[in-house]
Amino acid sequence: MKAPAGKTTAPSGTPPRRPRRTMRQRIVRRVAMMVPLVLLATVAARMGWLDQAADQITFRHANWFDDTALVEHFRTVVTHNGMTDTPGRCLLFIVNGNDPPDAARFDVMEKHSASCPGDSKTLPKLFTLKVDRIDQTVLTDWGSPGTFHPLPH
Repeated sequence: MKAPAGKTTAPSGTPPRRPRRTMRQRIVRRVAMMVPLVLLATVAARMGWLDQAADQITFRHANWFDDTALVEHFRTVVTHNGMTDTPGRCLLFIVNGNDPPDAARFDVMEKHSASCPGDSKTLPKLFTLKVDRIDQTVLTDWGSPGTFHPLPH
């Protein structure tokens, strides 16, 4: 049996084609996919998971000799391990320039400005970080001023 001219038939055993989706159906599907993704990204950003992931990806062995990279790494570490409730953007790291090249001390201060609450005339010291660049170890006097212990993870 032949099909009439201009018409094709599906081979036997194949299911019929689905009707095409309307523009409204396409938009609803895309919105239904995007809303959970946006919510997940928002939660991840608020919880600091994106900062931690970026720090783990970008912080390398050679960065132990780069003060700027160390400050960004410590900014993430001290805000996410409970050493301070101060937001990372409100922390100021002061590097002691008199230390030898293989070691460094960072005084962690709480800065106050328009975006950081507190008295703008004060700059309270929170704790000190002692960095051994060769052994890649960090000691802190957080919770016990003057007595240093390993940095909590």
